[in-house]
Amino acid sequence: MKTFTYTHRDLAREAVRKSLVLLKNGENADSPVLPLSKKAKKILVAGTHANNLGYQCGGWSLTWQGLTGNNNTAGTTILSAITAAVDPSTEIMFSENPDADFVKSNNFSYAIVAVGEPPYAETNGDSLNLTIAEPGPSTITNVCGGVKCVVIVVSGRPVVIEPYVSSIDALVAAWLPGTEGQGVSDVLFGDYGFTGKLPRTWFKTVDQLPMNVGDAHYDPLFPFGFGLTTDPVDQMIKPSSSVLLVGLFCLCCWTEMTKGEEEDMKYKNPKYSINDRVEDLLARMTLEEKIGQMAQVDRGNITAEVMKEYNIGSILSGGESVPRTQATTQDWVDMINKFQNWSLATRLGIPMIYGIDAVHGHNNVFKATIFPHNVGLGATRQVCRDPRWGRCYESYSEDPSIVKQMSELVIGLQGEIPAGSPKGVPYVGGPDKVAASAKHFVGDGGTTNGINENNTVIDWQGLFEIHMPGYIESIAKGVSTVMVSYSSWNGVKMHANYELITKYLKDTLNFKGVVISDWLGVDKISNPPMTNYSNSLLLSIQAGLDMIMIPHNYTFFVKFLTNHVNENRIPMSRIDDAVRRILSLKFMMGLFEKPMASYEYIPWLGCQAHRDLGREAVRKSLVLLKNGKTPNDAPMLPLPRTAKRILVAGTHANNLGYQCGGWSLTWQGVSGNNHTVVGNKMFTFVFETGTTILGAITKAVNETTEIFYSVNPDLELVTLGKFDYAVVAVGELPYAETKGDDSNLTMIEPVPSVIKNICGAVKCVVIVVSGRPIVMEPYISSIDALVAAWLPGTEGQGIADVLYGDYGFTGKLARTWFKRVDQLPMNVGDKDYDPLFPYGFGLTTKPNANSTSANSAGAAAPRSSQASWSSVLLSLSLGALLWLSH
Repeated sequence: MKTFTYTHRDLAREAVRKSLVLLKNGENADSPVLPLSKKAKKILVAGTHANNLGYQCGGWSLTWQGLTGNNNTAGTTILSAITAAVDPSTEIMFSENPDADFVKSNNFSYAIVAVGEPPYAETNGDSLNLTIAEPGPSTITNVCGGVKCVVIVVSGRPVVIEPYVSSIDALVAAWLPGTEGQGVSDVLFGDYGFTGKLPRTWFKTVDQLPMNVGDAHYDPLFPFGFGLTTDPVDQMIKPSSSVLLVGLFCLCCWTEMTKGEEEDMKYKNPKYSINDRVEDLLARMTLEEKIGQMAQVDRGNITAEVMKEYNIGSILSGGESVPRTQATTQDWVDMINKFQNWSLATRLGIPMIYGIDAVHGHNNVFKATIFPHNVGLGATRQVCRDPRWGRCYESYSEDPSIVKQMSELVIGLQGEIPAGSPKGVPYVGGPDKVAASAKHFVGDGGTTNGINENNTVIDWQGLFEIHMPGYIESIAKGVSTVMVSYSSWNGVKMHANYELITKYLKDTLNFKGVVISDWLGVDKISNPPMTNYSNSLLLSIQAGLDMIMIPHNYTFFVKFLTNHVNENRIPMSRIDDAVRRILSLKFMMGLFEKPMASYEYIPWLGCQAHRDLGREAVRKSLVLLKNGKTPNDAPMLPLPRTAKRILVAGTHANNLGYQCGGWSLTWQGVSGNNHTVVGNKMFTFVFETGTTILGAITKAVNETTEIFYSVNPDLELVTLGKFDYAVVAVGELPYAETKGDDSNLTMIEPVPSVIKNICGAVKCVVIVVSGRPIVMEPYISSIDALVAAWLPGTEGQGIADVLYGDYGFTGKLARTWFKRVDQLPMNVGDKDYDPLFPYGFGLTTKPNANSTSANSAGAAAPRSSQASWSSVLLSLSLGALLWLSH
């Protein structure tokens, strides 16, 4: 009778141990790196394959082509195996791709780097290069250049490794080990010795291939049959048939002990409910750790020491967060992960959440697609009731029903909330989703005279009917956070409004997400602003704010809030309520299981699919206000492509900065296509995939059409030019928030002169690029066709698509276009409603019979002589934008 048999996992673990091949172990036999010490003080585990069971298993694992991640099957990752193997006193830090400074500054005893190939099967795995994709090479360079390192190659074959061998201390071929990663740690730490030999030749360069043992040109990096060996550590007792039963007994005892430890650390165990995990973690936290979770600090102020000392819960890339020139997407991901590593190194290892200002796309990131502003797109819920307000382009409409409908964006960002979900509880549905914010609560679009951060004077019924519907609908769709407005309601600052934040938003609407302040919003409670921060902070926390966007003076925030709690001005229950909401969101987002920003989504930034969508949004957002000089004249649009000679003019015709508006690479936006001056510094950025209106027209017309361009041509040039028609693009200069408040709403010179000189001499279509209706009545009679283009973003080709009839005009005004500013505020339904163009107005055109609108690509074939327009230069300064999520 057998007293013990190997389980399948034991057998697989043994197979892993015996399959590993040790290719390098120190510079020579006298200085081996392996086996590693289990009692090191601090170690680093890094690499794309260190914590990814899908990569570890490869193709033909659950699916034909394999999977990525750890939630697909039971098993042990290399990271988990190492964690189980080392002494409990050993501090382990994990990062997929740590930067070099992080590695050098942490005094690691050693590092284990696991890199290799992503999963594949059959033809999809054919490769002429056999190189390890980024960030693998960067990880090896950053880590092995700063600390003693062991590199584990997880691959289905030999891959190019020669460029890195000299910097590597120990090199292991792990092939595709499967689920039992513990077999890797068994030999790394000397429980067993390395015994494996290469069953195939490991080449130096791919141009040697095919190369097999016995070939005349045989010159491998590691030959067939090669494999270094190590001896097990002396103290290791290997099980034999006589001790297996004892081993099983010990294993059962150890399992019970670890089970008890898991019970004690519920917050680290995803098998428990979010509520259980939150309460377990909350009970472990000190007051200092709780207050740290309530702080959101700008990334420019964050260091490893700040994260460790203050336990900062959230980091922000705001409008003034200007990055270095041409920072790549990977640079941003690396930066986020560096911050996250600092968070995970704190006592309780609570991951931070990253906040961004994605006002109209990832608008501060190099190469991102910039969508039309909230005149068409955005994440806000305010209802702009007066276009003199500098944030009017952040609003969808003067009509609350339109704003309410646009809450569908919450589902796009976070995912469809499951049926039966409790009301008011946030929902984030997976690693490709982010936490959305509804802002700015509430009424900031109705301030007196449209003055930003001013007072909204309105009764409760008006506030509820006009400004509240978008928030109610967003909460019903599971929105994660609500940001509070700078403005006041009937004289009470929203950041200090207990009745609206706690009694209505949290209690009546049952919102269980995070209520966050605006940038320095707490500081502006006092009058004058920033004169009594301690009292302002007291009022805001009492009102119900959970997280404070500080963003700089975090030491004051911590000091004053700690004093308020210790002196019983703020009860601990209020602090716990705030932190409970913050932790619940982090657990919901999966940050405790997958804290690192993923490199998987890098190719999506600025991808063609997003640009096509941005171009479609431009087409559908345009509103045709006039088409023909008089009602009796033939319509001017769509324009002919085959004109002999045309004029393109105006301040906004060839200026991507103006076309994108504020919140585009910098807070206030920029000018031009090549460079801009910010402060005393010159920042130059290549905007490789934006298209100006001039560039779009150049692509759209026939190659034989002569295009003449001038910002402000004089009357004589226009008169003598014999142009078939002119396209004039004019409008507002970029602005954001208070700097956009404008009591006149007029276009500055040379715009009036441009319209007068051109439209008085040649048939003209005027395109107005603005964030709101502006004064147009004085020019209407001289204009043949008038288009409201709002702030269309980078995809200017969408304008040419409708100008030339590839698609028809379909857009309608989402806000009233006034005649004179002395009519303002004026909204649909008002008693004295007398607009230039009413709410809902918009002329339509049909696509040309031979248009390409039936196809998704939709635009005329580009002129070969103008191909360079697809790589327009735009000089802008970037502010940071990355995800809040996994």
